[in-house]
Amino acid sequence: MKIGILGTGDVGRTLGNGFIALGHEVKMGSRDAHNEKAVAWASTSGINASTGTFADAVKFGDVIVLALSWAGAENAIQLAGAENFAGKVVIDAINPLVFTPKGLELAVGHTDSAGEQVQRWLPSAHVVKAFNTVGYAHMFKPDFPGGPPDMFICGNDAGAKRTVTDILKDFGWPAIDIGGIEGSRLLETLCVLWVGYAMSSGSTNHAFKLLRK
Repeated sequence: MKIGILGTGDVGRTLGNGFIALGHEVKMGSRDAHNEKAVAWASTSGINASTGTFADAVKFGDVIVLALSWAGAENAIQLAGAENFAGKVVIDAINPLVFTPKGLELAVGHTDSAGEQVQRWLPSAHVVKAFNTVGYAHMFKPDFPGGPPDMFICGNDAGAKRTVTDILKDFGWPAIDIGGIEGSRLLETLCVLWVGYAMSSGSTNHAFKLLRK
């Protein structure tokens, strides 16, 4: 499978490495086709890694991953061209986090979410929220004493969610589907909980698991 990743930070590089380890081809996109972080990543990631602009990555990928800051997400999508996302599965790993005098908050939430806004920006794509409730260090093959944690996902298209569920399984994650893309309001809030605990505990070695009886 061909994967287009928008974003060159820790999340984008970690997910890119995971996809390459599983045998997929990955093109990492940025505003500059010669972005230093992207070029450095590709130079050490083998023949299945390449770089380009945001538009190059979206045109290349069968599945697109949004690993962007919220502040730059809308502009990145505009540069990539919304028409280039048509019909594609889009994994939205974005969290709209802002630090205020009161602490960590959501830039958008409660009655809307980043996931819903992304879906509105990309009406012809199938957006699935995923990979937003854990730190990048544990995104691929998470290893915890209590067994694998769970990845909560949401989106409007059942087929797209099956594709993402299969990807998550390969990445070592059981997936829990919580419904339509409006579920992003909950998952993005769950990220605030994850980050808050990381700040209070001084550790990023935690993840969420749904216990059943």
